[in-house]
Amino acid sequence: MEARRKRFRAIPVRSLLPNLVTLLALCVGLTGIRLAFEGKLELALYAIVFAAALDGIDGRLARLMKGQSKFGAELDSLADFMNFGCAPALFLYLWGLHELGNVGWIAALLFAICGALRLARFNVMIDDPNKPAWTGNFFTGVPAPAGAIVVLLPLYLNLLGLFKAPASLVLVYTLVIAGLMVSRLPVFSGKRVGKRIPPEMVLPVFVFVVAFFALLIAYPWWVLTLGTFLYLACLPLGWLSYQEYERKHAAAIASPDAVPSVAEAPEISPPPPDQPERPARLN
Repeated sequence: MEARRKRFRAIPVRSLLPNLVTLLALCVGLTGIRLAFEGKLELALYAIVFAAALDGIDGRLARLMKGQSKFGAELDSLADFMNFGCAPALFLYLWGLHELGNVGWIAALLFAICGALRLARFNVMIDDPNKPAWTGNFFTGVPAPAGAIVVLLPLYLNLLGLFKAPASLVLVYTLVIAGLMVSRLPVFSGKRVGKRIPPEMVLPVFVFVVAFFALLIAYPWWVLTLGTFLYLACLPLGWLSYQEYERKHAAAIASPDAVPSVAEAPEISPPPPDQPERPARLN
C-alpha cells in the first residue's frame, strides 16, 4: 500500500508545465511537416522556428521552476529529434533534394540520423560527473535546434529571391551541417546567459528582445539568413574559447598550489609507543 501511495501521489504543477511546452513544440513540428507536404513551405518554416523558440523555453522554464525530471529530459530529446532532425530533412527533400533521387534521400536520411546521434550523445554526456564546471558553457557539436535552423539556409535564400542553389550544392551543404552536429567541435551553449542581468541593462535588454522579434516577424527570411551566417562565423570563436579554457585548466592542475609536492607535504609523526598503528582508511 505504501508503494501504491507513492506511485499515485500528486505531481506538482511545476513539473508539468515544462513538459506541456515540450509537447506543444512537438505538435508544432509535426504540423510543420504536414504543411510541407501540402506545399505551404513558408508556413512550415515558421513552424520550425516557433518549435525552436519553444525548445529554448522549456529547459529554462524547468530550471527556473525547479521542475527538472528524467521523464522531461527524455521527452525533450524525442521532440527534438522529430522537430530538428526529421522535419528539416523532409523540408530539404521536398524542396530540392528530390531532384537527385535516391542520393538526395540518402542525404536527408543522414541529416536526420546525425540529429539522433547528436541527441543520444548529449544525453550520455550530461551525466558525466568528471567534467570540469566550465564545460557547461559549451556544447559538443552543433546542437540540434541550431542545426535545423542553419541547414535550411538554401530555403531562406530562395524565398528572398537572392539565390536558387542547385540540388547538388544543397546536398553538400546538408552533409556539412550534419557532420558539424556529430563532430567534437566546441560550440557556445548560451545556457548560462541571462541568469543574472545588471539593473542598468534591464531596459536595453527589453528593447533588444522586442526589436528582434519585431524584425523576425516583419523580415523573417532576412533575419534568419543573417543569423545563420553570423552563427556559422562564430563557430571558430567557440573553438578558440574552449582551447583557452583547456589551457587555463591544465595550468591550474599543473601549478604547485593545486597539488602539494612531496617536499611541501607535512611530516607525519609516528604514533605514541603505547598505541598500535591503525590501518589507513579506505575511501
